[in-house]
Amino acid sequence: MAAGLRARLGTGCPSRWLRGVRLAHAGAADRLQQEYDAVVIGAGHNGLVAAAYLQRAGVRTAVLEKRHVLGGAAVTEEIVPGFKFSRASYLLSLLRPQIYAELELKRHGLRVLPRDPYSFTPLLEDRSPPRSLLLGHDMAQTQRQIAQFSRKDAQAYPEYEAFMGGLVSALDPLLDAPPVDTAALGQGSLLQRLRALQALRPLLRAGLALGRQLPCYYEVLTAPISKILDQWFESEPLKATLATDAVIGAMASPHTPGSGYVLLHHVMGELEGRRGAWGYVAGGMGALSEAIARAATAQGAHIFAEKAVCHVLLGRDGRAQGIVLQDGTEVRSKLVLSNASPQITFLELTPQEQLPKDFVQRIRQVDTRSPVTKINVAVDRLPSFLAAPNACDGRPLPHHQCSIHLNCEGTRLLHEAFTEATQGHPSSRPMIELCIPSVLDPGLAPRGCHVVSLFTQYTPSVLAGGRPWDEQARNAYADVVFDCIEAYAPGFKASVIGRDILTPPDLERIFGLPGGNIFHGGMSLDQLYFARPAPCYAGYRSPIPSLYLCGSGAHPGGGVMGAAGRNAARVALEDFRHL
Repeated sequence: MAAGLRARLGTGCPSRWLRGVRLAHAGAADRLQQEYDAVVIGAGHNGLVAAAYLQRAGVRTAVLEKRHVLGGAAVTEEIVPGFKFSRASYLLSLLRPQIYAELELKRHGLRVLPRDPYSFTPLLEDRSPPRSLLLGHDMAQTQRQIAQFSRKDAQAYPEYEAFMGGLVSALDPLLDAPPVDTAALGQGSLLQRLRALQALRPLLRAGLALGRQLPCYYEVLTAPISKILDQWFESEPLKATLATDAVIGAMASPHTPGSGYVLLHHVMGELEGRRGAWGYVAGGMGALSEAIARAATAQGAHIFAEKAVCHVLLGRDGRAQGIVLQDGTEVRSKLVLSNASPQITFLELTPQEQLPKDFVQRIRQVDTRSPVTKINVAVDRLPSFLAAPNACDGRPLPHHQCSIHLNCEGTRLLHEAFTEATQGHPSSRPMIELCIPSVLDPGLAPRGCHVVSLFTQYTPSVLAGGRPWDEQARNAYADVVFDCIEAYAPGFKASVIGRDILTPPDLERIFGLPGGNIFHGGMSLDQLYFARPAPCYAGYRSPIPSLYLCGSGAHPGGGVMGAAGRNAARVALEDFRHL
């Protein structure tokens, strides 16, 4: 079968083969009604979570999605016939445990495939075989791996993990509550001031939990991650591997101040009770969105695909009163929640004259630069790495289930790749995170074949000289990536059946990610908590009464977390009860 596919597809993936998998959502309404209590714009995972909580509370809710598949960036699509890809987001960890339990996602079909070991960094070096670094949940085994490079680092690693775990535990409760409304503290009504004071509690608890370690933890949040890692370790492969979590999805170098928070953001999750663990979703990331959609529709929510919203309807009193679809259909509602980015919500869907000028300016100024090009690849065999050759029978080895970090011999390589992109040039030796979910989920690909996810950076949104990301530029960059992989795993290029290349403009066009940014806006400290998406509007309410932001552009930010959807639904419910 693989040879036949290659004969038809060549080394690329022509657009005629792109086929989205329409997700079934049993219980969804056959016809869109003219009026609901709440309308959610966009069926990304946060929008679906918000809808599930609203409907659970008895608020009649409809979700309207412009694409033919549900899930936003958390989708499964059959790009090459027979190969099912998590086309954008590809791993699960950050989803809040409350959402698992309260929405009964396991009962609605969610099955997570934990990974252990979870990280593999092969090296390119003049020795045979080259060394590699394998990290897993067995601390003793992980220390033995690190000791290849530094015994001192091996001894320090458990203490580093405990140190970071302490900071994560202290900050964790902040994810599940709206940020403090600083404006209300100073000049709001009595009710608003009481709400703001109540919101201070998680922040105060976090400070108390950090205790005497607060100055050290403050440094982690504000310093370059390279400085923090240099204080703990001396071996470059270990530092570079850990640093990838600090820059992934961010137009930042390990030497960028504040990159430590991005690392924390990526280790805040848990999987089946294990802190910091990441896994694959059986059936691809779309199966997660499907489970959330089932949880919502089981309560009575109505979910529609291919219903693009044109703009938000406002009443004479300035309140949001529903939406208008691109075909002119009006849907009235008392609440409107937008899972779209702040840029789409406030600069495209909302009448500009109804918004404060300083707010509009803030939204325009949000840093949405993205370094990410995602490449989805269909292959007819497993990659065989020089540092860990395949078994004779071709069966997967433990490292094949990992996030495989390439071009991570040292943090200097990551910084050089970043520097090239800041000058408008795709990295000549990009940072690559290679994942093969079909190792644990064979149903994603035909027998003997595999799906490979390549999360790569750095690629600028705008190329030097204003050159477009046309087909030639896309393929030229993908060829550079494939050449890099070939150096670590000879024969990889010959195994390729088809590929799907998503540059920053593609991620924006297909998934509505502003600038291609996977977080709906950078996760730098100036764009978090009080300031996400803008100062005085971090609590999900917008300048338009009854219009709420429930996507990754709101607190606590990006990743498949669901916290923004859950928090926004709770805020909207509070207002709904007062209407």
